[in-house]
Amino acid sequence: MKVAVGIDIGGTNTVWGFVNHIGKVIIKGKIKTAEFKSPEEFVRVVSAQINEVIQNHSDFELCGIGIGAPNGNFFKGTVEHPPNLPWKGITDLKSMFLHFFDLPVLLTNDANAAAIGEMLFGSAKGMKNFIIITLGTGLGSGFVSNGELIYGHDAFAGELGHTIIEEDGRDCTCGRKGCLETYVSASGIVRTANLMLQEDKTRSILRELTKICSKGIAECAEKGDELALQIFDYTGKKLGFSLSNTVAVSSPEAIILFGGLANSGDLILKPAKKYMEKYLLNLYKDKVNILLSTVPEAHAAILGAAALVWKHVENNSFIEKESI
Repeated sequence: MKVAVGIDIGGTNTVWGFVNHIGKVIIKGKIKTAEFKSPEEFVRVVSAQINEVIQNHSDFELCGIGIGAPNGNFFKGTVEHPPNLPWKGITDLKSMFLHFFDLPVLLTNDANAAAIGEMLFGSAKGMKNFIIITLGTGLGSGFVSNGELIYGHDAFAGELGHTIIEEDGRDCTCGRKGCLETYVSASGIVRTANLMLQEDKTRSILRELTKICSKGIAECAEKGDELALQIFDYTGKKLGFSLSNTVAVSSPEAIILFGGLANSGDLILKPAKKYMEKYLLNLYKDKVNILLSTVPEAHAAILGAAALVWKHVENNSFIEKESI
C-alpha cells in the first residue's frame, strides 16, 4: 500500500499520520512540540515514531513526508522565525528529516498545506483556481491558480490575514495595525463582541456567558440574539469587503472557509457573500462561490501536510508521461 506521512507542527502539539492516496488516515500519533527546545531532538523523536510504524507494517510503501508548519518556506524547507514555536530564527527542518529518510520531504506553511489538502480531498476537488481561508485564532490563506499554489519569489505569498483593511485599526500580533485577521478570526470576532458589548447597553444573552468566545457568540446568534447577529454581520462585512478586492486580483472559482469560525456556517457565509457581491466589480459578480471546507476537521492538518506528497507524486507522474 502506498502511503504518505503528514506532519502538522503546532505551538503546543505536533500531529502526524499515515495517509493513503484517497485521503484516509490509517495511523496517527501526537507529541508535545513545546517539550522540545531543540529541533534536532524533535525531529529525531518524530522520525523514530514514523520508522517504528514502517517496521511494523511491511505492506506500507512510504512515498514521502509532508510537513505543515508556521512560517514554513516551501522553497528552502525551512521554518523561519515562527511566532509560536520554541525554536527561534531559521530552522532547516527539511535537512533534519532527510537525515533519517531517503525520500521526498516537502514543507510549507499550514494554510498552504490546507489548500493542497482541499484540492485533493475536499471542496476544491477538480478546481484549478480557488482560495482557502482558515479562520482559527488568526486568519491563514492559500491561493491556488491554474492548479498550483502561488508561493511568490520567497515562498511567503498569500498572507491575506495580514492585509490592512483599516488604517490605524486594531493592533495585530505582527506589529502593525488594522490587519484583516484582527477583525475576521476567532480572536477577531471576540474583540468585536467585547467592543459592541461596551458600546451597546441593550439586553443581550451574550452578557450571560462566563467567557466570550466565537462558539458562544454563534450559539447566541442561532438563538436570535440581536447583538450577536450584528457582530456576525460586521465580521462578514469586513470579510466580504476584503474578498471583493482579492477576487479582482486572483479571479478564483471559489473561496473556501475552514476552521473554528467557519463552523458557524451561514452566520458567516451569508453576510460575507452579501458584502462581497456588493463591493465586487461587475465583471466578477455572481461568479465566485463561498463554500465551507469538506475536509474532516479532526484530520485536516494531517491530510493537508500529506497532500503535499501526493501532489508531488501527481506532478512527477505527469512529467514522466509527458516525456514518454
